[in-house]
Amino acid sequence: MEPKVWLKKDMKEKQELVNIILDRFLPRKDEYPKEVHKAMRYSVFAGGKRLRPYLTMLAFQLFNEDVEAITPVAAAIEMIHTFSLIHDDLPDIDDDEYRRGKKSCHAVYGEGDALLAGDALLVSAFDLVTHAAVDASLRIQFVRELAQECGITGLIAGQMVDIQSEGKKVDKKTLNYIHENKTGRLINLSLRLGALGGGAKEKELKAIEEYGTCIGMAFQIVDDLLDIEGSQEELGKTIGKDANAQKVTFPAVYGVEESRRQASELTAKAKIAISSLGARAQLLEILADYLLTRKS
Repeated sequence: MEPKVWLKKDMKEKQELVNIILDRFLPRKDEYPKEVHKAMRYSVFAGGKRLRPYLTMLAFQLFNEDVEAITPVAAAIEMIHTFSLIHDDLPDIDDDEYRRGKKSCHAVYGEGDALLAGDALLVSAFDLVTHAAVDASLRIQFVRELAQECGITGLIAGQMVDIQSEGKKVDKKTLNYIHENKTGRLINLSLRLGALGGGAKEKELKAIEEYGTCIGMAFQIVDDLLDIEGSQEELGKTIGKDANAQKVTFPAVYGVEESRRQASELTAKAKIAISSLGARAQLLEILADYLLTRKS
């Protein structure tokens, strides 16, 4: 099977497993109070690649074939990612009317309901993590690491500095801080939790984390480039908003060509990082190339 076809088939199969968990776990849209439950489901099932949960399941499967054991953790990570998107789109943050090819949550349900839907997804994600069929000590560790990586020492910190930096000339250190925290942390953690759950040894875990660090930053660079070169139809969100809002992006700091070169270099480093894992890591290698050349 051609590598890209194999990858897309595997992604679709794992996406379906995650969607089943999410559908069973989330409140029904007709449960009281209806509006917040409708808003939660609207955003969770609005589409998306399910990249982060896919990384969790892929990393787990390197060491343990029973991938359904880690699926609740993968689904919880998707809930956290969706929370971050709902809040990002709010008028006081990035003010975007579109997400995943549809109207943003607040554009459909109003700012108050969207804010609470995001809050509910974040809080409920920690509950879902505890349903994973792994040792209790690991579940506790997962909850702790999710809180650390997604809170004020991680994702939220990156978002805060991103807002503060709009319209300002910033150095490369600040650029890296924003995107390592806002994007890279959750991508890397997705892989780390999967590998830990599967039973990765210290050396294997280090290789996977190095891979995660590289593809996390490469993913963000490609995102920044697509905001300039992509189309709204393919991306499913407003194009050119980074420049209009004077966001801190890689093309703004390094230029388009240097940004593209860095993304390619990071992808190459990611593949080198997991070369010690042998043939079992082939899908991770294919994924790295796919993320570099994606159009959405």
